[in-house]
Parts: sequence; structure tokens; C-alpha cells
Amino acid sequence: MKRKLFLSLFVIIGSFVLGLCGYLLILYAGDYVIDDKKLVMNSATKLVDEDGQFITKLYYENRDIVRIKEIPEYVQQAFVAVEDTRFYQHHGIDLQAIARAIYKDIIAGGKVEGGSTITQQLAKNVFLTNEKTFLRKTKELIIAINLEEEYSKQELLEMYLNQIYFGHGAYGIQSASKFYFNKNVSELSVEEGALLAAIPKAPSTYSPILNPEKSKQRRDLVINLMEKRGFLQPEEAVRVQGKTLSLNVHEVERDPALLTYIDMVFDEAKTRYQLSNEELLRGGYTITVPLHLEIQKTAFELFKDQKNFPGVDENVEGAFVLLDNDTGGVLASIGGRRYVSRGINRVVIKRQPGSTIKPLAVYGPALEEDEFEPYSMLVDKKLSYGEYEPSNYSGIYKGEISMYDALVESSNAPAVWMLDRVGIDTAKKYLTKAGITIPDQGLSIALGGLKEGISPIAMAKAYRAFARGGKVIEPHVISKIVNREGKVIGEASTHETEAFSKQTAWYMTRMLEGVVDNGTARVGTYQGALAGKTGTTNLPGVENGIKDAWFVGFTPSVVGAIWMGYDSTDATHYLKGGSGSPTRLFKKILDQSELKKVTAFSAPKDVEELEPPIRLTEIDDVKADLTFKPLGLFTVSLKWKPSEDERVEYRIYEENTKSVKYVGSVRGSGDFEIENVNIFSIPSYFVVPFNSQTKEEGTKSQAVKPTFFSSK
Repeated sequence: MKRKLFLSLFVIIGSFVLGLCGYLLILYAGDYVIDDKKLVMNSATKLVDEDGQFITKLYYENRDIVRIKEIPEYVQQAFVAVEDTRFYQHHGIDLQAIARAIYKDIIAGGKVEGGSTITQQLAKNVFLTNEKTFLRKTKELIIAINLEEEYSKQELLEMYLNQIYFGHGAYGIQSASKFYFNKNVSELSVEEGALLAAIPKAPSTYSPILNPEKSKQRRDLVINLMEKRGFLQPEEAVRVQGKTLSLNVHEVERDPALLTYIDMVFDEAKTRYQLSNEELLRGGYTITVPLHLEIQKTAFELFKDQKNFPGVDENVEGAFVLLDNDTGGVLASIGGRRYVSRGINRVVIKRQPGSTIKPLAVYGPALEEDEFEPYSMLVDKKLSYGEYEPSNYSGIYKGEISMYDALVESSNAPAVWMLDRVGIDTAKKYLTKAGITIPDQGLSIALGGLKEGISPIAMAKAYRAFARGGKVIEPHVISKIVNREGKVIGEASTHETEAFSKQTAWYMTRMLEGVVDNGTARVGTYQGALAGKTGTTNLPGVENGIKDAWFVGFTPSVVGAIWMGYDSTDATHYLKGGSGSPTRLFKKILDQSELKKVTAFSAPKDVEELEPPIRLTEIDDVKADLTFKPLGLFTVSLKWKPSEDERVEYRIYEENTKSVKYVGSVRGSGDFEIENVNIFSIPSYFVVPFNSQTKEEGTKSQAVKPTFFSSK
């Protein structure tokens, strides 16, 4: 008897020890099977604008991680009811469910019911493949038991609901809720939660979009199970089952208008914040971008219109970028007319800038070095500088021309002459300050004839100096990056550097306004303040052939650049028109967008205003009357019609057979009197308009000889 008792006790103790050893072995094995890094699920990165409004997503799997506390309890119950009714009772493996499944499979003569718990499903989906082997099932059990040891039931359910696939590219319950109902999971109703719980078993079969009848049947089954498990009252279950599938499908599509911008986000995340493309697609970041969606879409549509691009065929290309003057944020970017993801982004490709470089390399430095002023006179002659002999596009040379007019008319000869005076090293110093580095050493820099060229975004960055008191700032497409835990891990720099003084920047703004109002950029229409410069480069050997056409300009709030041309220019691929096309297109984009139009630039504090240019007109109506005045004896009264511009000065000269003598001047008036005239030797008189800005005289009037005025 004692022997039997001892044997029984030995068997019990042995079984307990073996069971304990087996359990410890499972826990020990779990440490080798479970890789906690795999529990960090891929999560979609969201792009939002500066107001927090959603723009688009970047992802491998369209998944938005949500905390369990944000998922309504009845939604959690729907999944528990249909997937694992004893979820809160078992420890990873439900032996009752397994036994029941085996029994039903034997009765049916085939597999009709599964016994996997939610924890097992999580183990399989995260850590294992779909192979059906005894070893895989063993691993699944080991992992499930260990997961239960390491995580709470709520944590396991949270991971499961965030991990499962709901069809149509939606991973996790939050993305599914947004896709099927266009609402957050926290806003789901009972029937909506039940419908989502119905899908994961077979996402295609039970898709409410593809198979609405089957989907409703399974949803109603879920509701029945919820009532059976005590999660719903019978009356509520009946009422909920009577509701239709009220879908509000909201599919996140990749807008082709955003492709350039998205690629720039990828590139900036990598170069500035050390986030790889792969990390961005799976890391669940929220990225605030300065994108102005309406401008981006307007530019995208206008870029598709062939009429805006004067090429010899439909393959003509272009690029457009627009920056916020205050922050340097990229408001819009178009990398090409048929841009494809990870394609050639022409916003950052260097091209010959033509005359758009003149303000940066010639006129800005000349003003900054205090050698010239806006109305200083420059030499406008066809000159040779060694083997280099620049020419004006018009073929007209005035001998002398003001800096203002040289810029407005985009004359080449005075620009090269001025660069020769200022010095190439000085010009390159200011280009570098503006963010542009070039290897060139020749005077062709003045006309934008460069070895490597300059990209549109670099031109926009540099012109920002004129719009913002001489300061440049690094452009950015990422204002802020927040990780999935809500921590800010990166923000755009607000650091500015000085390229030009405030005074030079303001002078250049006023001069570039003149280019738009009266010069080479006057084509097109924009009802707001705009300053800018055109640029073209010619194609040698092709009459009227153009390689590159540009407009770079700014308003009080934005600065941007448009380039047009071919990726490879040759005798059969070139532009048929010059800078007029990019200028018109720039104005169209601004005019058709909702960007607020400001009617005037505001001068910074402590700068000297630049008056508009004085324009001299010919005088062809001088009259000279001779009168007698008691105190002035014989007096000559000269009269002519003065210019509407009261700043014009008029110089009066007397002329006889032997000499010409300056008599005096008057400003803004058409009257002048000369007293004490010798009537026995009366000279002739003529009037010459004088420009006090440029210190030049205009065309003299016809000389007239005074006669007695009979009406007085």
C-alpha cells in the first residue's frame, strides 16, 4: 500500500516537474523566438500643412497606429466575440477552443473551425510565415505563451487591432475606419465596429465594397455573437442588425500634382534629418510641410497645357518653384511637365540662367561696393575684352545708358562693362553670399554664360535677398517632423545670412519692378506688386533658337523661378520663343491661385527711396516774346509746354553767331525770363531738358529769336 502511494506521489511530482520544466523550456525558447523589434509595426507617415490639415500619406502599409483607449469598448468586444471569445480567460492558448475545433472538424470530415486565439494570430502574423508545418505551429504556441507573459491583455489586443489587414490597402483598425467610413476609430458606431470585425477573416470575400451582401451577413453574425457573449442586449442587437452598410469610402490616392514635392520631402528627410526613404515609409511620422496646395495644383494644371510652352514639339520641359519670403518654405514645386516619382527633378537641375544673373552678379555688387548708383551712367558700346565681344540683342548701342535702363532693357554691353569695372572676384563674392557657387572666371558671367549653370531653386533662394532686406535663408520642404510618440525630432532652420545691404536690396526691388512694369517682363497680367528679371540663352547655329528661357521674380510675400527648355537641346529640339513664355506663366500661376495679392512693396526702415526714372521729352514749341518792363527794361519771356513730370529741369542757352552761353535753368515749369536784353543785338535762345538723376541733357529745342509781343 505504501509502495503504491509512494509510486503515485512520485508520478504526480514527476509530472509536475516535467510540466514545470516544459513550461520553463517554453519561456526559455520564447526568448530566442520573439524579436521585440518585429512588434514595431510599419506605420504610414502623414503630410500636413501649416494649419495641420491632412495632405497625403507615405507608406509601405497604410497603417495609422492607435492606442487601445481610443478604440471604443464595443468595438473591442466585436473582435473578441468573433475571433477569441475566451481572450480574457486564457493564457495564449485556449484548450477548450482547440478541443471544440478538433471535434467539429472530425464531425464535418474536414477543417471547418479554427482554434487560434488572438494572441496566436498576432504571433503568426508578426513573427512567422504562413507555412503549415508542425514546427511552425509549435513556434506559434511558444510565442503566444511568451507574449502573454510579457504583455497585458489590453496591450496584446492593441497590437492585434493595429496589425491586422482589412482589405483595399488598409492595415490596422484606424486606417480601416478612415477608409470605409471616413472617420476616426473613436467615432465608430456599434454596427460599424461589427462590420470591421467581420472583414479580417477573408478581406476580399467580406469586403463591403466588393461583396456587400456577404459582408452584411457576416456583420450580423458578429452582432449575434456579441449578443450571445453578453456584450449587447437582444433588443439592441436586433436594432443594429436592421441597419444598412452605411459606407463613406475615403481612399487616399497619390495626387500626381504632389509627386515632385513628395520626392523633395524624401530627399530633405534623408539629407537634413538622416531619415532613410524606408524609415519614412514605415515610421509613422507626422511631417508639417509649407506646401500651398492650391498653388501646387494650379501650377500642375498649367504645366500640362502645351500652349504655355513654346517648344518645337510636345517634349519641351519646364520647372517651377515658389518660396515663402518670410520662412523660405517651398510653397509649390513642379519638377517637370510629366514628372514621375523619383524622376528628374528639374527644380534642382542646373541650367544656364541668362540675364537673370545680372542683378546678382553685376548690378547688386556694383551698388553694394558704392561705386555706382541706380541712375549712374554706364558705357553702352560694342567693345572687345580680349576675344570676348558681347553684343546687345537689339543691335542698338546708345553710347551711355543708366544702370536702371540697362537692367530694364536687359542690355548686355553695359552689364559686361560694369562687371569688368567691379571685378569678377567681387561678383563671385556676392554670388557666394547669396548661396551660388560657380567655377567660372570670365566676363561671360555677366550674361549667365556659365559652365555648370544654376538651378531654379537656387535662383529663387538668391532673389529672396532682394525681397527681404538683403537676407537669404535656406529653402525647405519640411517645417517640422514629429515621431509616432509625438516628439519633435526636427525643425526647419530660421537662420538667415546677409547677401546684400537693405539699401541695395531695396534699390534692386524698385529696379526689378521697372523690369516688370516697363521692361522685358511686361508681358502677361498680374494685378499685384511684382518685381523680377527675364533671361534667355541662345542656341548657336539655329536662327532664333533658344536653349533656356527664364523668369525669376517676387511679390511682397513670395519669390519663385520658372525655367523652360529641353533636357537635351539640339538643332531639332529647342524653344521657339524666349522669356515671354515663362514670364506669362509665372503671372498666370499667381493670378489664378488664391494667394493674396498685395498691391505695393513696403520699404524697409532706414532706406533711401528710389524715385521712378525721369524721362526727357523733346521740346518743339518754344516761343520767345520781347517786352518792356519799367524795372527790367527789355525782357525776353520764353514759354514752352513742360513735361508732366515736375522733376525735369530745363536749361536755357543763348546763341549768337560767335558763341553759345548758358543763361539759367528752371525745374518743372515752362516759363523763363531774361531781363536787360540789348535790343540792338538780340540773340537766339533754345531750351534743353536735363535729367538730374543721370546728369544728362536731352535733345535741345529749336533756337528762336524774340519778337515784340503785341498783345500786352
